[in-house]
Amino acid sequence: MVTLKVEEEIMPDIIHLLPDSVANQIAAGEVIQRPASAVKELLENAVDAGADDIKLVIKNAGKTLIQVIDNGCGMSETDARMSFERHATSKIKDAADLFAIHTLGFRGEALASIAAIAQVELKTRRIEDETGTCIQVESTKVTNQEVCACTAGTSIAIKNLFYNIPARRKFLKSDTTELRHIIDEFQRVALVRPEIRFSFFNDTRPLYDLPVSNLKQRIVSLFGSTYNNRLIPLELQSDIVNISGFIGKPEFARKTRGEQFFFANGRYIRHAYLNHAVDAAFKELIPNDAFPTYFIYFSINPDEIDINIHPTKTEINFQNNQVVYAMLSSAIKQTLGKFNITPTLDFDAEQSHEIPVFSKDQPVIKPEIKVNPGYNPFESSDRFQKEQLNFKTRSESDKSWEPLYQTDPLSGPRPPESNQQRTMDQSEDPSDDQSDIGFTLGKNFIVTKVKSGLMVIHMQRAMERILFEEFLASLKSGKGISQQTLFPVTLQFTPQETAIIKELQTDLRYLGFDMEDFGENSFILNGTPSGLNNNDMKDVLDNIIENYKQQSAGAAVQKTVNLAKTMAVNMAGRHAYRMEPEEVNALIDRLFATKAPEISPDGKAVVRIIGLNEIEDKF
Repeated sequence: MVTLKVEEEIMPDIIHLLPDSVANQIAAGEVIQRPASAVKELLENAVDAGADDIKLVIKNAGKTLIQVIDNGCGMSETDARMSFERHATSKIKDAADLFAIHTLGFRGEALASIAAIAQVELKTRRIEDETGTCIQVESTKVTNQEVCACTAGTSIAIKNLFYNIPARRKFLKSDTTELRHIIDEFQRVALVRPEIRFSFFNDTRPLYDLPVSNLKQRIVSLFGSTYNNRLIPLELQSDIVNISGFIGKPEFARKTRGEQFFFANGRYIRHAYLNHAVDAAFKELIPNDAFPTYFIYFSINPDEIDINIHPTKTEINFQNNQVVYAMLSSAIKQTLGKFNITPTLDFDAEQSHEIPVFSKDQPVIKPEIKVNPGYNPFESSDRFQKEQLNFKTRSESDKSWEPLYQTDPLSGPRPPESNQQRTMDQSEDPSDDQSDIGFTLGKNFIVTKVKSGLMVIHMQRAMERILFEEFLASLKSGKGISQQTLFPVTLQFTPQETAIIKELQTDLRYLGFDMEDFGENSFILNGTPSGLNNNDMKDVLDNIIENYKQQSAGAAVQKTVNLAKTMAVNMAGRHAYRMEPEEVNALIDRLFATKAPEISPDGKAVVRIIGLNEIEDKF
C-alpha cells in the first residue's frame, strides 16, 4: 500500500493596512462631500481663530478655487505644518473635553481631509511674528514650505477640488446648484456671528458685504429688507436652556420651507423634533400647508448636549429633549400671543419695549367727553324702516326676474334648459356633445350627469391638471404666452435667489415671465403669464424658487416637470371663482382634453363617479 503525501495549500493573509493616501481620501469623503463642505470647515476655523474680518472668495462655484482670508491669531511654523495631520487639533486635549465643546471645529480632520483631495496653499502669520509661513500641499504630501511675508492671520486657498478623484468631481452638480449650497453654509456661519464682518466674492463679483451689526440687521442684510417688518423677537431665560432669536409673523408664513434655522451654542444644527415644536406652536395660526420662518438660538450647558454624533457636526442630541421641546413651544406661543402689542422694532435699536418718559413740568390734560346735541336715534331708525318698506314694495311689484330662473334643490337658481341642451351618450366623458350641462356645487365641485350616474369634479385639482399640461407643453416647445405689464415692475431678490432666477430664466420666459437682469440682485419684469396679476408675481416666483431648492437634485426632465407643477399649483387657486354654466362646460372640455384627467399633478383624484345604484341605496 502506497501512501501519498498531499501538501496543504496555505492561503495568504487577506487583511492589510490601506496606504495613507487612500485612507485620507476615504476620511475626506465623510467630511467633504462638495465645495460647500470645504467652505464650512474653513469659515468655522476662521471664526475659532478669533477673526473679526473674514473674506470668502470662490471661482467656478468652488471647483476651481475656494479661498478664506481672516485676521485671526495665525499659526507658528510648527502649528502650520501640524494642521495638515489627521486628528491634529488645538480645540481638545482629552476625552473629557468632548463634553465641553465651545468651538465650531474640533475633530482635527478638516485640513487633512481637504489636502487629500485638492491642491492647498496656506499662508499664516501670528501678530507677534515678523514673517509668516507658506505651505503647499498636494494629495496629503507637502510639496513646498518656506518663509514668506504676509499679513497677520491666515489665508488658505483650495484649488482644483477632487482633482485626483475624477469620479467624485464628475458627480458634482451645476455651478448654480453648488453655489447655492455654498451660500447656505456662508449664511449659517454669518448668522451665528453678527459681530464679525463677512464678505463673499463669486468670480470677482461681490455677493455679500456684511458689516458688524446686531442680529436683526444681519438677518435683514442676508435675506432682504422685507424681513425688517416680518420678524418678532423671541426670548426665554431658564436654568436649563436660554432661547432667543426671531420668529416670523404668521401672516408671512410661506407655502414651502424657507428660512428656518436652529443654532445651539453658536453652531447651526438640524433637529426634526424641535422643528415639530415650532410647527405645533403655529398650528392654529397658519394654514396646514404653510411653514413659518424662524431664527432660534439655544444657549445650553455643553454637558447637556452631544455634538459628536455626525461627521459634519450638524446633528446634536439634547440630554432633555422633551423639556427643551416644551420650553420652545411655550416661548413661541407666548411671543405669538403678544406680538400684536409689541412695538415696532427699530432697525438699529436694541430689541426692548420703549416706555415713554414724562417731564415733571408737563401739564396733565383732563379727558373730555364730547356729545352731539343734534343726534336723534329715533330719526335714523324711522329712516331705516322707510327704506326697508320701499325695498319690499319694489320687490313685490317687479316680478320680471322670476321666469328667468328655476329652483334646483342642489345648485339653487339656474337657467332654464335650452333646446340645445345635450343628452347623455354611452360614454362617461362629459366633454362629449351628448352629455348634460354641469353645475357648481359649493365652492370646490362641479357636478354633471353621465350614463352611470353623477360625475363630481374637484375644480381646483382639475385646473391644476389643465395648467400643468399647458405649462409643460410651453416648456417643451419653448413657446410661452406672456401678457405685457402696463408699467415694468422691479423685483428684488437675495443673492441665492438671484442665482436660481438666472439658471431658470429661459424656462421662466417659456412660462410667460418676461424678465431682464437689472443688476444688484434685481430684475425688471415686463410681462407675466396670462391670468397673473401684479399682486401675485413675487409670490409665485418665491414659490418657484423654494420648490427648486428642494427639487434641484433631480434630472433635467424632472426639473421641467417640477417647474410646471409649481406653476400649476400656484396659478390654479387664482382661477377659483363662481362660474357660469358656459364656463363650467368649458372647464370640463379642457379637463378631458388632457392626457390624465382623472388625477392631479400631485397624484390626487380629480374625478369621482357616484353610480345610480349608490344613489338608490340612499333611498
